[in-house]
Amino acid sequence: MRDVFFPESLEALWPFLVEPSRALLAGGTDLLVKVRAGRADPSAFICLERIAELRGVREGKRDLWIGACTSHAELIGHPLVERHLPVLHQALRRLGSPLIRRMGTLGGNLCTASPAGDTLPPLYVLNAVLELRSRSGVRQVPVGEFITGPGRTRLEPGEILAGVRVEKPAGRQVHHFEKVGQRKAMAIGVASMAALLRFSADGAIEAARFAWGSVGPTVMTCQPAEALLAGERPSREVFERAAALARAAVAPIDDIRASAEYRRTVSGNLLLRLLSLHSVLP
Repeated sequence: MRDVFFPESLEALWPFLVEPSRALLAGGTDLLVKVRAGRADPSAFICLERIAELRGVREGKRDLWIGACTSHAELIGHPLVERHLPVLHQALRRLGSPLIRRMGTLGGNLCTASPAGDTLPPLYVLNAVLELRSRSGVRQVPVGEFITGPGRTRLEPGEILAGVRVEKPAGRQVHHFEKVGQRKAMAIGVASMAALLRFSADGAIEAARFAWGSVGPTVMTCQPAEALLAGERPSREVFERAAALARAAVAPIDDIRASAEYRRTVSGNLLLRLLSLHSVLP
């Protein structure tokens, strides 16, 4: 039998973190699977569900703050997320099943640090900044620096992920998320891509951000492709060149779900599909 602790505030939480063999539990959709499979054996669970400071969405003048323990279902139903962060909203709607979305949390998806985590590519293109808290204070870490490899993050002992801060995109923007899997629902992505394009008044691409999931040890980005598109008008030729750069940038592996070569091809094709999806271009 394991002890289960239910702190009701951050101040009540810190004393429980002195024992490193205890595991933090938010939704438990990843951790409990690992425990049942014998791949994790915590001495106790520290449940975060009663800590109000870790939940909800707060709007600032220029940004949104999302509590790490806010469930995927809560975020799907939140008007601020749907209005200001469509790329994240699209990804959340593709994540898992209704039951998983009710239990799983944004912070859990980040701290699991799976290359296939559906919310990660959108948070990369949104330049999300993570708020890490401990008894000694708060520090801010860009999402691209937080995840260091499969299942590995920069969380330090006695520290938790408290929330995610995202600037509200401004101007004429296109948000897009797409996932390729062995089936349309309840499947780990073979490859996924989040895109955020900002357009000028005359239809040129002012800036582009892309991030791919399931095609490397962490979320993969491609600055050369983003730089290539900046200042260009959308065309098959320029997107073909960007797609070639994307295929060269990703670092997929062969596994039971797909070959590395297939994932590389799909990574470029997902970028090209932006041209054929008329709803995502101005």
